[in-house]
Amino acid sequence: MDLGLAGKRALVLGGNRGIGLGIARVLADEGADVLIAARDMERLAAAATELRATARGKIASAEIDLQQSAGLAGFAEEITKSFGPIDILINNTGGPPYGGASNRPLNEWRDSFDEMVVSIIALTDALLPGMRARRWGRIVTVISSGVMQPIPILAISNSLRAAVVGWSKTLSSEVAADGVTVNILVPGRIDTERVRLTDTAVAEKEGLPIDKIQARSFAAIPLGRYGSTAEMGAAAAFICSTQASYMTGTMVRIDGGIVRSW
Repeated sequence: MDLGLAGKRALVLGGNRGIGLGIARVLADEGADVLIAARDMERLAAAATELRATARGKIASAEIDLQQSAGLAGFAEEITKSFGPIDILINNTGGPPYGGASNRPLNEWRDSFDEMVVSIIALTDALLPGMRARRWGRIVTVISSGVMQPIPILAISNSLRAAVVGWSKTLSSEVAADGVTVNILVPGRIDTERVRLTDTAVAEKEGLPIDKIQARSFAAIPLGRYGSTAEMGAAAAFICSTQASYMTGTMVRIDGGIVRSW
């Protein structure tokens, strides 16, 4: 199936590792020009080199700090001049500190809200006018299955990503008539550095070996394994495709069946 992505320009936040890199790889293999953005310039350079080995489209990288939301409009203007107008925006932010819902310092909530919520709203607002003017755009935001089935050690993530769901759903109806779709990807347990860190944190909290924690996780997943970043990338690429033009305001789970409700 031709996804119709050749020549489209994609910005992938957190595209230097994990789910972001997996999405960037599939988009690039489908012929999109891909700009990956993150804070770690060394890992960005390595990821860009890796992507160029198989990409059909152009690959570029840019430094971005989502904690500095006030500068994101300028960032959007800069990359539009140097890379070209963005057609596809993959909002993929890092995870907040581990911990429960009570007795957290308020600055942890504020800082995480700025990085995980305000940042993607600011960047999306900066890039939306161009998409609407061209009457074609894709906004895909990666969240977590914790919004459906809270993860005990990730209270801030569970809470703030739920806010992103409300924003995304509201936005989808505002821009649909302009040919811009807005959707959410909900990963379950994907084999990334972040998930391995989470497993380690749980193991330390419970005083158990990490292999016991992973085995327990596998047992809770009907498919009996963690997902791959390639599987995440494939789902994202389809949502961004021309074939998915009637698909907006949706949440798509890639979780191996771990969330038991519909």
